[in-house]
Amino acid sequence: MFEVCFLGTSASAPSVERNMTSTLLIHEGERFLLDCAEGTQRQILQSGLGFKDLRRIFLTHGHLDHILGLGGIASTFGRWEAISHMEIYGGRWALDRVRDLMKVVLRSREVDIDIELIEVKPGRLVEGKNLTVDAFSVIHRGAGCFGYVFQEKEKRPFLVEAAEQIGVPAGPERRRLVAGEAIQLPNGRIVQPQEVLGEPIPGTKFVYVGDIARIDEVVEPARGADALVMEATYLQEDVEIARKFGHITAAESATCALTAGVKQLFLTHISRRYSGPLVAGEARAIFLDTTVANDLDRAIIKRGNP
Repeated sequence: MFEVCFLGTSASAPSVERNMTSTLLIHEGERFLLDCAEGTQRQILQSGLGFKDLRRIFLTHGHLDHILGLGGIASTFGRWEAISHMEIYGGRWALDRVRDLMKVVLRSREVDIDIELIEVKPGRLVEGKNLTVDAFSVIHRGAGCFGYVFQEKEKRPFLVEAAEQIGVPAGPERRRLVAGEAIQLPNGRIVQPQEVLGEPIPGTKFVYVGDIARIDEVVEPARGADALVMEATYLQEDVEIARKFGHITAAESATCALTAGVKQLFLTHISRRYSGPLVAGEARAIFLDTTVANDLDRAIIKRGNP
């Protein structure tokens, strides 16, 4: 299960209603910041979620409306000594810009924080106990643009009745079986995990995509996702403008969601020229389970539960 909070949902520049792009994702208490626009730290405070354990930041690309908030975040963390180490993931071009930004922020000894810049390439980035994070390349403007797949690991339910019939006592023996280890009972019998574990149940899948010029690279990584977050900077009537600036339309995002067979589509990066209902109307005509995110909207993402 994931909790997602849309900290900022505007494209390129803020509006009265929307801050620029940033999203907070929470999984089993671990927090991930996806893009970090100007004003992000205030949006986090407004959300009430706070900064606790916010150590990993994933950048989709290096445009300023996706990275300028990093300076403020680093300064606040360093001054408060709330977090001493940050990991910032991004393409080479994005990290080059972040490195230049941090030269200004960290120039004074007033800010003390260790920042690790991790260059993203397609493939596995994080291998946790119950979660993996993978990156995939997308097309926007410039090199090193990425989308991210957050995938819970599959689980096999423990079959209590089967364990009781065999005589497996409650306690550490059952935990070892769940962990995939065989155990030996007092009577000498060896119990294998498959004897007391059910069929694998896939984990929840969350896919996040920043600015893109086409959907081709997104369909397969997003296949079967429980939630897909994509941009909807333009409407189809302005598709030529979208192409000029390396963006897609709400209709194209909806088509991607439909083709990939996702459960829910969340649209963000909304241009100030359109209202949310207008964007939603275009997308829902193609993919019904579409939500146009507003700033500070929150959602719980569960496997198979739109």
